[in-house]
Amino acid sequence: MSIEIGMKGRAEAAVTPDNTAQAVGSGLVPVFATPWMIALMENAAVQAVQGALSADEGTVGTRLDVTHDAATPVGMKVWAEAEVTAVEGRKLTFAVTAFDEGGRIGGGTHQRFIIKLERFLARAQAKLER
Repeated sequence: MSIEIGMKGRAEAAVTPDNTAQAVGSGLVPVFATPWMIALMENAAVQAVQGALSADEGTVGTRLDVTHDAATPVGMKVWAEAEVTAVEGRKLTFAVTAFDEGGRIGGGTHQRFIIKLERFLARAQAKLER
């Protein structure tokens, strides 16, 4: 199976005290944190393509251009959706959007690269040996 434009993924979570801006240090208020929204968007992108990769492949995020437009309080459900919009060799581009039960809370674009897991991890580990 190959990665194609239009493939979609989704990831969801509940807003808890642990994933608020206050808890992660990205702000002082107890609302869904931007770093967590970004992680949800990245997870949705992973879900969109993982099934099309071979067992020795994965993807890594390399670029994000997103906005976080609305606050979500503790107790609400949030989710992100990702759709492949471009495939250029190993580079994948996604449209990403985040929602809560009240509507859209953020969106933008995300890029990931297809990697060979063993080679990628070996190169990362080699940094310890320098």
